[in-house]
Amino acid sequence: MIDVTDQTFQTAVIEESMKRPVVVDLWAEWCGPCKTLGPIIEKVCAETNGKVLLAKIDVDSNPESSAAFRVQSIPAVYAMKDGQIVDGFMGAQGEPAVREFVDRLISGEGEVEGEAEVTVESMIERGDEAALLEVLQVDPGHPVAIPKLARLYVESGRTQEALDLLARIPETDETRQIAALARTGANEDAEIEGRLEALLPSVKDDEEARKEFVDLLEVMGAENPKTPVWRKKLTNQLF
Repeated sequence: MIDVTDQTFQTAVIEESMKRPVVVDLWAEWCGPCKTLGPIIEKVCAETNGKVLLAKIDVDSNPESSAAFRVQSIPAVYAMKDGQIVDGFMGAQGEPAVREFVDRLISGEGEVEGEAEVTVESMIERGDEAALLEVLQVDPGHPVAIPKLARLYVESGRTQEALDLLARIPETDETRQIAALARTGANEDAEIEGRLEALLPSVKDDEEARKEFVDLLEVMGAENPKTPVWRKKLTNQLF
């Protein structure tokens, strides 16, 4: 393992990658996830017995080096061979994932031509909670990442977190449905219709019943052929 500076970047990273694979770990002292990832990646790279060089770059002290990787969020880790980025990931990963990353680098599997950017789009495509949280560090109001993460929160029962997250962005058909799902906890048609039937007699005089009824229709979705039937029942009951 070596600590790389702007002055040593060319020889320690670019030129060294012509001889053997180099793993570049971009970190900063204030970054909590970096402190979690650091010991793991150091351990895994050390176990290669010199087949892979770990180069650590403090992004605060070495802005030119970090700019070369177009860093969007840290921790960010890149694999380099022959002066080119061939793989990478963003965010703290567990030891199995880091080991797989390094093994893939040694074996040469998964290399790409040219530069492999770890972009916001790739993190959204990955779609797990850690990746989506990384995106929100870059763009706290990202209109795609927020609904995706909110759905994950609803699925794991963290409904208030989901609602708080959705409040960051303007309302859409998608966000209304996710928010309604968070409030009602209903996602099966049979359950929804049973609750709609029970609520229907109360919707005219009971505001909470009316709100729940509307939420259940949102969860059912506009594309569901049963939705217009229940909307008509609601209208008839109200007027």
